[in-house]
Amino acid sequence: MRQALRFTVALVAGLALLTWVASVLVSRTTHAWFEKDMQLRAELAVSGAREALLSHWDPGQEMELRKVLLDLTRDERVMAAAACGADLALRTQTIDYPSALSCDRLGRRLRPTGDRPEASWTTWSSVFSVPGGSVYATTIPLFDGGHALGFVVLVHDLTFVERREATTRRFLALAFGVLALAASVITVVAARLSWRGWSNELRRLIRGERPRPEFQPFLRDVRELVERLAAEREADGQGGLWTPQRLKTTLSRHLHGERVVIVANREPYIHEHTGHGDVAVLHPASGLVTALEPVMRACSGVWVAHGSGSADREAADQHARLLVPPGEGSYLLRRLWLSPDEEKGYYYGFSNEGLWPLCHIAHTRPVFRSEDWRQYRAVNEKFADAVCAEVDSDDPIVMVQDYHFALLPRMIRDRLPRATVLTFWHIPWPNSERFGICPWRDELLTGLLGSSILGFHTQFHCNNFVDTVDRFLESRIDREQNAVVHRGQWTLVRAYPISIEWPSHWLTAAPPVAECRAGVLAELGLSPDARLGLGVDRLDYTKGIEERLLAVERLLERAPALRGRFTFVQLGAPSRTVIPQYRQLSENVDALAARINERFGDEGYRPIVFKRAHHEPPTVFRYYRAADVCYVSSLHDGMNLVAKEFVAARDDERGVLVLSHFTGAAREMTEALVVNPYDLDQASSALAAALQMPLDEQRDRMRAMRAFVAEFNVYRWAGRMLVDAARLRRRERLSGRLGRFLGEERQQAEA
Repeated sequence: MRQALRFTVALVAGLALLTWVASVLVSRTTHAWFEKDMQLRAELAVSGAREALLSHWDPGQEMELRKVLLDLTRDERVMAAAACGADLALRTQTIDYPSALSCDRLGRRLRPTGDRPEASWTTWSSVFSVPGGSVYATTIPLFDGGHALGFVVLVHDLTFVERREATTRRFLALAFGVLALAASVITVVAARLSWRGWSNELRRLIRGERPRPEFQPFLRDVRELVERLAAEREADGQGGLWTPQRLKTTLSRHLHGERVVIVANREPYIHEHTGHGDVAVLHPASGLVTALEPVMRACSGVWVAHGSGSADREAADQHARLLVPPGEGSYLLRRLWLSPDEEKGYYYGFSNEGLWPLCHIAHTRPVFRSEDWRQYRAVNEKFADAVCAEVDSDDPIVMVQDYHFALLPRMIRDRLPRATVLTFWHIPWPNSERFGICPWRDELLTGLLGSSILGFHTQFHCNNFVDTVDRFLESRIDREQNAVVHRGQWTLVRAYPISIEWPSHWLTAAPPVAECRAGVLAELGLSPDARLGLGVDRLDYTKGIEERLLAVERLLERAPALRGRFTFVQLGAPSRTVIPQYRQLSENVDALAARINERFGDEGYRPIVFKRAHHEPPTVFRYYRAADVCYVSSLHDGMNLVAKEFVAARDDERGVLVLSHFTGAAREMTEALVVNPYDLDQASSALAAALQMPLDEQRDRMRAMRAFVAEFNVYRWAGRMLVDAARLRRRERLSGRLGRFLGEERQQAEA
């Protein structure tokens, strides 16, 4: 009822405004019509009395001329008349003629200039203010054979026009009032009937009756949600948020404490020599590591990765193993060493000059070389050897991460047929036509279909993968189960939107927000009331860093008041610098930042602060907590965890997230200001709106996003995948037992 009342008030207010606009338009139109009508009537009246006027125009006949004018004023709309000579002197007038309308005043518009003849006089009309109100005077020249004798003035009373306008306004108000009332009643009744129908249909669903066809999609979605929630509740017998302890309990119940092996190119901890002879432990700038490292700390196991740090060999034992995190030892890190040629071909070549641009719509042409492919295949074989060396059973659980290891699932399955292989593709999957560019598309698809479960961030990417398999491989697609059957083996294709840990352990030692903000502003040399924008990325052409800086430039163009007050900080970790496109991007960003700073900056102010360096998580979180707005402008992204990290860092429920709609996160974090990063006007408007957003709206948006990230955190992501794997293992084991039983029965029958 309250909603209906609010709707009715809004509708009535809108119709009231419409009534006022309509009355103004009607008033102006009515005035124009009446004025034109009065001028036409005046011309017709003078034209009809022309012979009488001419016969009594001569001097000495003023009495007869006045009688003619009195005849003209018998029309109820004409209140007075006057006759003026060519010399602009008054000849005669009726009693009520306004003295303010002198012949001299009216005749100025008729007086010829220079040698212009009086025959050029024409009729003209205008509204005049006189004592007692407004009048409409029409001045009509009187000619005799081309010679101007003078002019006649007819004065109309405008009160009848005002009366008619008032009547029209009252009618409009009444009509719109009736319309508002009728529309409100009809809308409220329709809403009530619709709600009643909706409620009745829900009751039918609850009772188990067959719903109408239009409710079938809704019923299917509800059933999927209920089944998923029930499965999660069954997984550990508890509800609430997913936590490390809940994940451990789930694994213990479903996997009986089995060790999980994760394979990823990037290692979670890098040991680097410093310039002072010491060894520093660094955390790589990687969304994959951000997501998976908390899972490994929670469930233990082995992380197999490429050892890329300059001090990695020294930190590991003779078998290239070490316990991490340092000082905690929650899980085992197994490092592999790659030669320069292997790293160049497998990582920089095929993975990042081929697959990376192939899967991202960022207008960079993929490059495929036969030598890179050979190295890619060889490195995948090397990682398969390492995985088989680290497992402790013939049916292990192996989680393969990302596009670096598209061949690895099939290699593991060939060596360990009973293994449960979970592969997660962290970047987008392109449509089938684009993926067909790759010369080794069939080999990549066959490799991935060695997985028991293949996960993507979004259902859209799942659909693209299934369509690609359907187009290029001989296989059977089970659309109902979202599965592919290839070579007699099932691969489930599922959407598992990845997330971050909640709460983030980096916040435990983080200073309060006010302290972070004061420290960051002081570090940047900014005043305490400065406005701060933030971007956090690897230097990658898919992140839209150039578009981001151009949006800031457009903002400063459109909002001059922000010049000197708004500073945008870009934390950019160097990445893949041996690849020409990445070096070119770095140069472009430098040049763009310098141009914007030169255009809008001065000695004490730089609108763009570009910090090109690796930043450890504590530093990044300080900037998250200090910023007024965080802009994530990816041109194409599987998920983007920077957006979720910013939300997790803002326990003060302040700050605004501006998010590209080309990220997977935009499908989940709808309370962000979602923009097209290519549209600089839209992006700059969103930045301006973020800087002007009231605190209560910031709180409402941030609170909703934080609740979502807390509920759908990385432990839930891992738990869902591993529980699905556990179910699949149970099903395969039962199928195996049944197969062995039937085989034994068949052998006995043949004997």
